[in-house]
Amino acid sequence: MRSSEPRVSILPKPTPSLVAAIESAGGLVVELSEDTQGIVVDFAAAPGDLREALKTYPQITWVQLPSAGIEAFSSSIAAHQDIIWTSAKGAYAKPVAEHALALTLALLRQLPQRAKATSWGSPAGISLHGLNVMIIGAGGVALEILRLMKAFDTNVTMIRRQAIDVPGADRTFSLAELKNELPQTDVLIVAAALTPGTRSIIAAQELELLPNTSIIVNIARGGLIDTDALMTALQNKTIAGAALDVTEPEPLPDGHPLWTIGTALITPHSADTMEMIVPLLAERVHENVKILSNGQQLVGLVDAEAGY
Repeated sequence: MRSSEPRVSILPKPTPSLVAAIESAGGLVVELSEDTQGIVVDFAAAPGDLREALKTYPQITWVQLPSAGIEAFSSSIAAHQDIIWTSAKGAYAKPVAEHALALTLALLRQLPQRAKATSWGSPAGISLHGLNVMIIGAGGVALEILRLMKAFDTNVTMIRRQAIDVPGADRTFSLAELKNELPQTDVLIVAAALTPGTRSIIAAQELELLPNTSIIVNIARGGLIDTDALMTALQNKTIAGAALDVTEPEPLPDGHPLWTIGTALITPHSADTMEMIVPLLAERVHENVKILSNGQQLVGLVDAEAGY
């Protein structure tokens, strides 16, 4: 789509931050109609809203999704492969990586146990400095986690779909090498997209390969870790702890046995709250609408085949 004044609609309805982002980038906010060239999907939109819009207005050539994960909109992407799709991948990297660091430090310093303590107890804790950190993923969030981890002089191994070196990492391996690298891992951070190929990427076999002093942090999607296998590992103390901002199922139901495990720290998908990400989505929208006016390549292009 190339236009001196891109005509963009917002689903389900315009919001001040997105209207300002589009207009300040040289775009024109229009009601969804035959004049619409692009759609910006806001957080409140349901996947069905988008499916109906694309069915009714087939002239649309660009869709901006509100999240980094695209699984909720996968059916629309598959049905409209001629459309240019962009996601928010990388847009929320800083707050999510910050949360990953906070969870890592909390586990290493045994804060989940101390937060519930009613007596002084014995001093305990491990420093992050110099540890072997594995990050699964190589997108914007993973790269920001890498940047933060290197401030602690950690040895960082990146695991990604293909073994293409990640600048700043000590080592980079493909997913095929994951099991070989787990035995040397002190901190495992899961920051990958959820696709059919990555579902339950951390399951019983992978957990058995980790040292019993290792910890796991998941700030991506709950389905990347086998919940039952993780509970077994925590209960049997074959790993030292797990911090989860995402779970499967999600939200984690009241009374779920994972809540009762003392070495599990669970936050309610709050690595990127609305207060944090509304302005960041607006920044991404502004950037892409501005690019549209110049006919250049958009930011956050979706690879439908890869699933992110």
